[in-house]
Amino acid sequence: MRSIWKGAISFGLVTIPVKLYSATEQRDVSFHQVHRTDGARIKYKRVCTADGEEVPYSDIAKGFELPSGEMVVLTDEDFADLPLSSSRRIDVLQFVEQEEVDPIYFAKSYYLEPDAQGAKPYVLLRDALEESGQVAIVKIAIRQRESLATLRVRGGVFVLETMLWPDEVRTPDFPFLDEDIEVRKQELSMATSLIESMEGEFDPSEYKDAYREALQAVIDAKVEGREVARPAEEAAEEPAADLLSALRASVEAAKKSRGERDATKETARETAKGGGKGGKGGAASGRSGEKKPAGRGSSSKSGSKKEPAKSRGRKSA
Repeated sequence: MRSIWKGAISFGLVTIPVKLYSATEQRDVSFHQVHRTDGARIKYKRVCTADGEEVPYSDIAKGFELPSGEMVVLTDEDFADLPLSSSRRIDVLQFVEQEEVDPIYFAKSYYLEPDAQGAKPYVLLRDALEESGQVAIVKIAIRQRESLATLRVRGGVFVLETMLWPDEVRTPDFPFLDEDIEVRKQELSMATSLIESMEGEFDPSEYKDAYREALQAVIDAKVEGREVARPAEEAAEEPAADLLSALRASVEAAKKSRGERDATKETARETAKGGGKGGKGGAASGRSGEKKPAGRGSSSKSGSKKEPAKSRGRKSA
């Protein structure tokens, strides 16, 4: 990985030199715009709307449009003079419980690595934060944009997650929120049963991006000159007579699906155990398909803070 920022965590009178790395990467299939008839790349020119002349990149600046339509031009010097107190610092502002931070505020995740001389205070703060079970609220400026962020521990390292400012999060204003919708007790009970039947431990490796895989298969087929396989259309399901019937059918389907998944996992575990006893290349003794206990800092993103439910009347659905 290549660091994208260097600075220091400022924690009281303690300064911890760190490097910042992107914790995630996009795996989307990327495309270029091309001419349909010959596949040649499409190029765009930067043209001034006033005189129609092409403008070199060195002559391009940032402009802010006023309501009147006039443009205020800002230079690099204007941005350099802005008072960013956190330009090379991660300022620790306070410590809070993880569940107090609603995940809707999270924007992007980064890893923090200590410099050689900062390893000891880094580990000290890491262990103290992990011991407290809290997260740090910090302020940081990356690429001329100041953000709030949280600092937590994952896998033995600090994870910094930049946050949106409060005025960047929209409030839902949907008509149904003002309606009095009655949910029958039997329907609620059946919906709860459906949730319980689908409950399990989250394992991200169990899921895959089916669209990306199918798209890559199409590209590979075109490269090799093969015919692109078209997936068969799924048969449309018959709509349930009512909500309760749909919930009841969903519970039965979920139980059946879960039973099949559990049986598959058990077969895989037995196969792994059997392979470890004999054959070459088999699973090592004691290494079944069971999950190991989570190590240090394996806590997930902060859960959202629950708000009291809005009191409303009820009417028949």
